[in-house]
Amino acid sequence: MIALLDNGQDLEQCAREIGGPVGQLLTPLTSYTLRADKFAIDNGGFNEVDVDGVIRLMKREEQNRDNCFFVTAPDVVCSARRTAELFHHFKPLFKGWPVAFVCQDGQENLPMPWDEIDAIFIGGSTNWKCSQHPIHLIKAAKALGKWVHAGRVNTAPRMKHFEKLGANSYDGTGIGRYTHMRQAIADRHLQGDFLDA
Repeated sequence: MIALLDNGQDLEQCAREIGGPVGQLLTPLTSYTLRADKFAIDNGGFNEVDVDGVIRLMKREEQNRDNCFFVTAPDVVCSARRTAELFHHFKPLFKGWPVAFVCQDGQENLPMPWDEIDAIFIGGSTNWKCSQHPIHLIKAAKALGKWVHAGRVNTAPRMKHFEKLGANSYDGTGIGRYTHMRQAIADRHLQGDFLDA
């Protein structure tokens, strides 16, 4: 599982600290220069969706598109229904790019646009993210050959949980910024389970 970090730090050093592969997560919030071979583009929707910023990043990285795991479609945190509406409205903007649909609270009660996406991004509230619903979504995504990304994975138990489920990548503001949080991920085999977090 590859960590996708949104930071301006030395990514090779981050990889040593985290004890595993590291790529870059580009966001309109920071717009760091691409420094990794593999990357993804996130919309920064946890604070506020910046569609224009995502489009600028896509244009800037057009020549690197083949190295992009996914571009996160616009979403509304904790609302599957509103996220689905935004996805269908903005989907044409992502033509030619691998697109990730963000799974939010309530997605278990709505259809997934499986034929229109390349990846799922596990978002949502902490309670929802820690429930059984993302487990089922991940199983379906893996069966369909979709990339699975887990967002806001800042603790070793949460990383272990998504690693066991077969997620391909993960991110977290804490692991992007802080050495001690990356080192905790590296030491995850010494720590408790997901429900202990």
